[in-house]
Amino acid sequence: MKKLLPKVEDLYAFRFGAMWTYFKAQHFSFWMICAYLFLEFVRPQALIPALDILPYAQISLLGAMVGAVMDPTVKWVSSIANKLIILFFICILISIWFAEYPDVSKKHFMDFFGWFVIYFLIINIVNTKERFYVFLIIYLIAAGKIAFGTSKSWVFRGFSFTSWGLMGPKGYFQNSGELAILMLMLFPLAFYMYVALKNKAKTWEKFLLTIFWVCPILTILGASSRGAQIALVCQLLLMFRRSLLRPKALIGVLILCTAIFYLLPQEQKDRFSSTGDDKTSQQRILYWQHGWEMMKRYPYAGVGFFNFSPYYESHFSADMLYPFAELPHNIFVQVGTDAGFLAVFAFAGLILYAILASYGLTRFCIKHTEPPWSSVIAGLGVGVLGFFIAGEFVTVTYYPFLWIHLAFIVCFNNVIARKATSPAGEKNRGYE
Repeated sequence: MKKLLPKVEDLYAFRFGAMWTYFKAQHFSFWMICAYLFLEFVRPQALIPALDILPYAQISLLGAMVGAVMDPTVKWVSSIANKLIILFFICILISIWFAEYPDVSKKHFMDFFGWFVIYFLIINIVNTKERFYVFLIIYLIAAGKIAFGTSKSWVFRGFSFTSWGLMGPKGYFQNSGELAILMLMLFPLAFYMYVALKNKAKTWEKFLLTIFWVCPILTILGASSRGAQIALVCQLLLMFRRSLLRPKALIGVLILCTAIFYLLPQEQKDRFSSTGDDKTSQQRILYWQHGWEMMKRYPYAGVGFFNFSPYYESHFSADMLYPFAELPHNIFVQVGTDAGFLAVFAFAGLILYAILASYGLTRFCIKHTEPPWSSVIAGLGVGVLGFFIAGEFVTVTYYPFLWIHLAFIVCFNNVIARKATSPAGEKNRGYE
C-alpha cells in the first residue's frame, strides 16, 4: 500500500520531519529549484571556502530546467505578470542592440536574464500547496539565518555606528544597503506568519519565528541605510494602521518606536538631519537629474543596458563628486536609462501587480482559506512595498528581491487562490 504524503497542514510551522518526508518524494525538478534557493541565499561555498570549487547555483538551475521538462506535474502557469516580464525582457534586448556601449551591455546580460529564467522555473515547478510551503520555509530560514548573523554582529559591537553599516554574506547581500532590503522583504512575512501560526506552533517554533521578524529590524537599524529605515517605518504604519487606536496596540507601537529611536546611533540620526546637504545625497540628486535627461534624450531604448555609469562619466563629468560614476541609486532611473520608457512601464506594472494582487489575494484568503495563507500573501506584498520605497534610493533592480517575491505571489495565486472553492462552488480564476 502506497504511503500517504503529508498534507500542508502537517508541515506547520517547522515540522521538519514531515517536510523531509514530503520533499524526498518529489520530482527532481523541485529538488533542484529548492537547492538553487538555498545556495543563492545561504552560500555555503562562501562560508566554507574549500567547497567553492563548482558553480553550484548554476548547476542547480540547469538541473531545474532539465527536471521541469521531465516533471509530469509541470503545466504552464498564466499570469498578467508573465506578459509584463516578457515585455520588460524584450525592452532590454532592444536596449542592448542600440546601446551606446554595447560591450558593457552584453557583459551584464545575465544580470536580468538569470532572473527571467528563475521566475518561470519557480512559478511552474512550485505548483502545489505543499511545494509552496516547503519552498517558502527554505526562503524564510535562509534569509532568517542572514538576519540572525548580521543582527548579532551589531549587538556584539554595542549597537555602534560604522560607515559600512553591516555586511552580509558574499554575493547579493554583502553590501549594507542591499542587506537591509532583504530584511525589509523578510520582516513582514515572518511577522505575519508568527501571528497566524503562534497558536499552532510549539514553543521553539514560536521562538524561531520571533527571531525571524525581530532580527531583520535590528539589521535594518544597524545597516545605516536611510532608505531602508524610511521603508521600515512605512511598513510598520501600514501593518498596524488598524490597531493604532487600540490602547494595547498603541502602547506596543510606541514602545517599539521608542526602542528604535534609542537604538539608532547618534551618527545615524545625524545622517538623517543632513539629508540633502551631505555629499552622498548631492551626488544622488545629480544622478537622478541627469538620468532624467538621459531618459528624455533616449526615450525608446535608453542609453543602453547598464550604460548609465560610462555614459555619465563621458557626458556629465563636471557633476561627478567621486572619482567614478556609480549606478543611479534609483530603480526607475536605472530602468529608464537602461531601456527606455516602455521598460519603465513594464517594470512599474510588475511592482503594481505584486502589490495589488497580494492585497486582493489577502482579502480573498481571509474569506475562503484557513490560516496562514492570508498572512503569507500579506507579508509577501508588504515586502514588495518595502522594496519599492527603499528602491528610490538604491540601485537594486536586478537583485533577487522583486523577482523572487513576484514568483512567490504568482505561485500563491496559482496553488492557493485558483484552487480554493468559492461559496457558489465555482473555482476562483485568480489574478491572471
